[in-house]
Parts: sequence; structure tokens; C-alpha cells
Amino acid sequence: MGVLVTGSAGLIGWKVSEKLLEKDYKVVGVDNLNDYYDPKLKLWRTEQLKRFPNFTFYELDIEDVSALRELFKKHRFELIVNEAARAGVRYSIENPHVYFSTNTQGTLNLLELMKDFGVKKMILASTSSLYAGQPMPFKEELPVNQPISPYAASKKAAEVLGYTYHYLYGIDVIVLRYFTVYGPAGRPDMAVFNFIYKTLKGKPITLYGDGSQRRDFTYVDDVAEATVRAIDLEGYEIINVGNNHPRAVKELIELIERYTGREVRINYRDFHKADMKDTWADITKAQKLLGWKPTTSLEEGVKRTVEWFKENWSWVKDLKV
Repeated sequence: MGVLVTGSAGLIGWKVSEKLLEKDYKVVGVDNLNDYYDPKLKLWRTEQLKRFPNFTFYELDIEDVSALRELFKKHRFELIVNEAARAGVRYSIENPHVYFSTNTQGTLNLLELMKDFGVKKMILASTSSLYAGQPMPFKEELPVNQPISPYAASKKAAEVLGYTYHYLYGIDVIVLRYFTVYGPAGRPDMAVFNFIYKTLKGKPITLYGDGSQRRDFTYVDDVAEATVRAIDLEGYEIINVGNNHPRAVKELIELIERYTGREVRINYRDFHKADMKDTWADITKAQKLLGWKPTTSLEEGVKRTVEWFKENWSWVKDLKV
């Protein structure tokens, strides 16, 4: 099967591509390698994928529909895994236009080309940020019509576009709502990477709130496994992919201190208006439809991530974070 993975240089896109390649899928990865965070991380992940003979990479932006069309002409795809996105709640408030041009318009570009080229299945990355204000644990059938950031709004728009193209053209769209994904070579704007990096550098972290806020931290390998299992589904489905075991941010900080052997120094800031207080995924649907549940505890995940930092510190220490 020929698979297009967009955002293949991102954390989830990299691990999904790797898992597909290990299963002998032919994977074409695209990424625009933007500088939202240090591109050295994206290049490192891409180099890991280039070890596989079945992997082909293009530096390409899903906002560029003409370039995408040429790609669809060149390769025959049976599946699109759309992991390309502008991520980050806080930055979306500063620059909302780019979030919609990538997350919404980019998804529309892909769906239009799928219609034109007869590609019948998309796995669409979405977010737990949509559940702001809803009762926990978050269930997929909850109304998510009150997004509190442009990022969440752009992802909601992408989800409903997916439904439209499923209804009109019979394209299977499987929407996966990811919950606080972390792991080795993660995103520097996310707490796990950022806190470990700054602690190893001897710098204080910035903590919004008092650390009591809870997140359903989900290890990237578990997320990739759920994503690959979604290939077999049909129709239009929305599925939570989370750890189902929320932990306080102050617990995360304690684990970082344990595995780095360093004290985490903290600069406290007021809780950010666009942040959610807590997240908690109900994963009943993922267990039923995917036969999936996470296997990596926060303790094990943080330990592995710290080990990756230490093994790669010779170049990671110079990243712009």
C-alpha cells in the first residue's frame, strides 16, 4: 500500500511513518520543515526515516495545492495520514491566520485531491483541545462547539470538512483526537521536552499556573500504534487517543528531577486563558474499534525521553528552545 504521511518530520508523523515502514508499507513523507521550532529536530527525525528503502521525502507544504497535485500525479496513494499541522495553543492566538491556512485549508487541499485521484481513506490528526469546558473524562460524542483558541477552532473545521467529503464522495475519514503527546525528539514547545531541556541546561522553566493542572500525557509510540491500527476502519469515526490516566504537571516535574538527577527551577506565571485546566481521555471507543490501549506509563515515558536527551546531548544542547 502506498501511504502519504504529511508532517512526516513532526513528532507523531515521524513515529507513524517509522511504524508503517517497519510493516513494509511504501511511505511518501512530506513536510515544509518550518521554523516554528528548531528545524534541526525535524531534519534529525527525517534522517532516521531515510534509513528505510521504502521511504521517500519531499519538502512540501500542504498549503501549496499545485505542488500537492504534482505529487499525486507522481505517486499512487491508497491512504493519506494527515499529521501536518500548525500546533500550539498559545502561538495560535498571536498568528491565527497560519493555523487556518495549514490546518483547515491544507486539509481541504488534500481532500479535494483525494476526490480527484480516487483516494478513499484519510486518517486525520485532531486534538483534545476541542474538549474545553466539557465534563471529564472526555467522550467523543460530546459537543465541541466552543473552542477557546484558534488552534482548536482550525482543527474543528478540519474535522467537519472530513465529514463533508465522507458524505459527498464516500471517502473514509478517521479522526484521531490526540492527548498531550510526548517522547524522545519531541516538540520543544511542549512541557516534557521543554522542562527536560532547560533542566539539563541549568535554566529555570516557565510554569503557567501552580502545577496542579492535569494532562493525559500519552507516549508517542502508543499514539503511533493507535494511528496505524486505524487503517482498517471504514466510514467516518472520531476516536480519542490518550493515556486515560491524567497526571498533574507537578508530578511530571518530580519525575524529571528523578531521572535527570537535577533540581527543576521554576518561574511561575499566571494560568494562561487559552490553556485547559485538565484533560482526560475516555478511550472506550479506541479499545473497541482499534483493540488498543496505551502501554507506557508516564514514569517509563519520561525515563526514555531523558535517556534520549543524554544520548543525543552533543547536538541537542545547541537547539534553539
